[in-house]
Amino acid sequence: LLLLLTYGFSSIAMAQVLYKGPTLETGLTTMSLEAAAAVPKKGSTLYVSPDCQDYVWRKVALAASLVGEPLNSIKLSAGDFASLAPHARSCVLVPKSSSSSSGAPTPGLCVSGPNACARYLCGLREDLGLMGGTDFEAAKVEQWLDFSWHELEVVLVACTTPASEDEPAVDEQALLAYASADVAQALGALNSALVGATYLASPKASKPTLADAAAIAVVAEVITSKPNLLQGAQLPKSMPHLVRWFMTCASSSAFSAVLGPKPVDAMRKLLGDKGAPVKVGVSAKGKAEAGKKAAAGKAAPGTKAPAVGLKAVTADVPALNLMFKRTRTRIVDIVKSQGVGLGDEVTVKGWARTVREANKGKLLFIVLNDGSTPNDLQCVVDATVPGFASCLPSACGGTGASFSVTGAVVASGGKGQALEIQAKQVALIGAVFGGEGEGLTVGGAKYPLSKKGHSFEYMRKMAHLRARTKAYASTQRLRHAMAYATHEFFNERGFLYVHTPLVTGADCEGAGEMFAVTTMLPKDPKGDLPRLKNGEVDYSKDFFGGPAGLTVSGQLNVETHACALSDVYTFGPTFRAEDSHTSRHLAEFWMIEPEIAFAGLQEDMDLAEDYLKHCVHYALSKCMDDLETLQAVEGWDAQLVPRLKNLLERPFTRLTYTEAIALLEKEVKAGRATFEEPVSWGIDMASEHERFLAEKLFKGPVIVTNYPKDIKAFYMKLDESGKTVQAMDILVPRIGEIIGGSVREDDFTILKDRAAACGVSEEQLGWYLDLRKYGTVPHAGFGLGFERLVMLVTGVENIRDTIPFPRYPGHCEF
Repeated sequence: LLLLLTYGFSSIAMAQVLYKGPTLETGLTTMSLEAAAAVPKKGSTLYVSPDCQDYVWRKVALAASLVGEPLNSIKLSAGDFASLAPHARSCVLVPKSSSSSSGAPTPGLCVSGPNACARYLCGLREDLGLMGGTDFEAAKVEQWLDFSWHELEVVLVACTTPASEDEPAVDEQALLAYASADVAQALGALNSALVGATYLASPKASKPTLADAAAIAVVAEVITSKPNLLQGAQLPKSMPHLVRWFMTCASSSAFSAVLGPKPVDAMRKLLGDKGAPVKVGVSAKGKAEAGKKAAAGKAAPGTKAPAVGLKAVTADVPALNLMFKRTRTRIVDIVKSQGVGLGDEVTVKGWARTVREANKGKLLFIVLNDGSTPNDLQCVVDATVPGFASCLPSACGGTGASFSVTGAVVASGGKGQALEIQAKQVALIGAVFGGEGEGLTVGGAKYPLSKKGHSFEYMRKMAHLRARTKAYASTQRLRHAMAYATHEFFNERGFLYVHTPLVTGADCEGAGEMFAVTTMLPKDPKGDLPRLKNGEVDYSKDFFGGPAGLTVSGQLNVETHACALSDVYTFGPTFRAEDSHTSRHLAEFWMIEPEIAFAGLQEDMDLAEDYLKHCVHYALSKCMDDLETLQAVEGWDAQLVPRLKNLLERPFTRLTYTEAIALLEKEVKAGRATFEEPVSWGIDMASEHERFLAEKLFKGPVIVTNYPKDIKAFYMKLDESGKTVQAMDILVPRIGEIIGGSVREDDFTILKDRAAACGVSEEQLGWYLDLRKYGTVPHAGFGLGFERLVMLVTGVENIRDTIPFPRYPGHCEF
C-alpha cells in the first residue's frame, strides 16, 4: 500500500510530483525569455523550467556533449517557460535553425521532454551511433532509457517531492528503506548487465551511447546528492562492474564537461581512503543478520544477494601497514597547495637552478627544483641561518648544487611566484666541482649545464644530466603519465598485461631488420664462426641452438594469449636494425600492442581511437603545467595545447587507402601539393603523404584502411578482393603514422601461403600456425610506438628527445 501511495499517483498527481521538487544549484544561466532571445547562440538552446531537477536537463546536455553540439542552457521563470511550450514540463530544446531572425524560438519548431531532446541531438550525428550501431543496440538503448526512468528517476522523484496537503502522510523512514532497496536492485541490475561489457548498449559496444548518458546522469545524482539511498547497495564492493563503468564514463571529457568533478570525487569517496571499499549504511548487526538469513537461503529485507558470476568476499583482508614516508616535502605539493599551506614548516630538497647573493652578501636566494614539477621554489636564506656560509656560490658552485632547506612557507613578493620558503636551516648536500684544472675544485665554470640555453644535439651528448633541464624534465614527466594512462586504459577495460620475450627466433615483420643475438663471436679476431658444409653459419652451436635476434614486435607472441585470454596487451622495448637517420625512427623503442579476440577492423579502429584520446585527455587533465611549460619554450609547438584539445573534440576521419591516394593525386594534379615521392596506387605512403592528409586536408587525425597486400605484413587478413588487407593506420599532424593495426588472418591455409610468399618458412612459424588449427577465432590488434605518442603530447620534433638514452645508427653511449 505504501508503494502504491508513493509511486501510484494519478496522471495529474504524477505530473505534479515530477516537477515540484526543489531546484538544485546548477550551472544554468537564469534569465527571461525576452533576454534570452537577444543572446547570440552558437548552437541549439535548452530552455529549462524552474522546477526541473539537475539530472533531467543534464541528460540532454550529455547528449549534446557526446555529439559536439554547442548547447545554450537557460533557466526560465514558470510563466516564461509556459508561454514557450504550454505542454512541456521540464525542458524544451530549440534548434538554432528554428529560431527567428529576432533570436526568439519559432513556435512549433521545438522539442520537449528530456528523452526526446536527447534523441534529437543524437540524430544530428548518426555516424556516431549514439542511438546504437545496430538494430539490436538501438533496442537496448531504448531499454536502458526506460530503465533509467522507471527504476531510478521515479525513486528520486518520490524521495525529493514534498507531499501535498491532501495526500496521506508517509512514513519517511519506511519510504527511505523501500527506496533504498529499489535503488540497490536497480544498481545491481546495471552491474550484472555490465559484466563483460564496457558500455550498456551491448557487450560489443566500444563507445558510450545515450543509454550510458541517461543512466550516468541519474546515478551521479544518487551518489552526489542522495547517498542515503545507497544503504542497500554496498557500493563498490559488490558492484565492481558498475563502479568501473561509472568511472570510465564520468572521467571522460564529454561527460566531465557536463557533470564536473563531483561525481568522480563522490565515487572515490565511496571507494574509501587507499582504495578500501566503504560499506554505506550497513551496521555490523545488520550485516550479521543478513549473513544468517543468507545462510538459511533467505535474503534479508533491503539487501540483495551478490550478482550471478560474482564471488562474495568471505574473509577479511588484513590492513596494510605502510612504512615508507618521505623526509622532505615535494615542491609540487607546496606550489599546488596540496596539503601544505601558508605558515607550515617544511623541508625541501633539490637542485639549484640559481644561487644568488643580495644585500652585500648577507642574503641568499636559492631557486630549487626537485623534479616533481616544472615550477621552481625560491628559498630566502638570511646570513643568520645555520649553514648559510656553506651555501654561498663560492662554496657550493652555484647552479646544479643540491641543498636541503627547512623553513616556513610564506607569500612571495617576487614576480612569477606566489610562495617561497623563509629558511630557518639550510645545508649543502652536494657541491658542483667544475672549477679550474681537472674540475676537482668547487666552481661552476665547467658545469655542462650552465644557465644559458643549449641545443638539443648538445643535450643528447649530456644525456646523463639533461633530466635537470626544464623542457626535458617536462617531457619525461609526460612520458611517465602516458605509460600510466596506458595501463589505466587497458586495465579498466579488462585487458591482461602480457610480458612477451625480447629475444626471439621469429621475425614478426618478415623484413629481416633484426639485431642478431649470438655467443659465437670468436675471442680471436682472426677466428671464424662454426659453419656447415655449404658454408653457412651453423647456428645449432649457438646459445639458443638456432638463429635468434632482438624482437621487432611482441605481436605474434601476444596473439597466443589473445586466443585464450581474449583481450590482452603487451608494453615493452622493441628493436629495429634499420639504418634510418630520420627524426621519427629509433633502433630501440617501446611498443604498446593490444590484441582483441572475436573482433574485426571496426572494433580495432574504435579501440585505437579511444586509446589515443584517453592518453591525450589524461595529459590535458593531469599534466597541464608541463604542457604549458613546453608550449612556452622558444621554437617549440606554440599551439600544443589547442592542438591536443582539437584531437579530442571530434571523431577521427576515416577513409580507405584507395580514397586517400585519389585525394593526394587530385591535390597534385591541381597544383596544390608537391611531393618528393610520386603518388600512385600501391605505394607505401611516406611521411610527407601522411602528414599532408592529417595537417592540410583534414586538419586532424585520420584513419586510413584497406592497404594493398603487397606493402603490408603476411599476417594481415585479406579482403574479399584479394588485393588489399584489413589494415588500418592512424595518422596525426606533425608526426604522420602513430598507430598501425589490422585484422589477423585466421585461416590456416591462407596464412601459410602468405607467409611463404613473404619469405617466412612454415618451420619457423609452426607454433603461430597452430593457433589457426586449434580453435581459430577472428582477432585484431594494433601497435603504437610509445615514443611517437610522447612526441604527440609533448610537441617534441625529434624522437631522440623523447627517450632517456636514444639508440640510433652510430650512437650507443651511456
